[in-house]
Amino acid sequence: MGVETMDNLTRIKTTTKYNSRKLRREMTDAEKLLWRHLRMKQFAGYKFRRQHPLGNYIVDFVCLEVLLVLEVDGGQHAERADSDANRTRWIEEKGFRVMRFWNNEVLNNIEGVKLVIWNQLLGIQPPHPATRYW
Repeated sequence: MGVETMDNLTRIKTTTKYNSRKLRREMTDAEKLLWRHLRMKQFAGYKFRRQHPLGNYIVDFVCLEVLLVLEVDGGQHAERADSDANRTRWIEEKGFRVMRFWNNEVLNNIEGVKLVIWNQLLGIQPPHPATRYW
């Protein structure tokens, strides 16, 4: 099995592309709330994408610039912890960091969630320091 490149990760199946578009239209309340705080480079100039395909998976949010994935999980994720662990392992093997938040964390403590994300971003050196806005 060969090493995957970003090109391989960006080649997506038609069904995956369709599903990611559908998920963008049907975001959960927690995802919508977090997206309002991530969009338009509100985190120090970092650009996040929502419902973005990576391989055969669709991640809730990703910043490709620093290889950071944010997942917002509902109650159904407690029932499929093994599947989520395999998915997370695959994503991490591709060089991404994965941060997971429960829906209720996002809905009830958005400022705390933002602080955790912010602290993670502060520890990552962006490829282009001039794009950082303080």
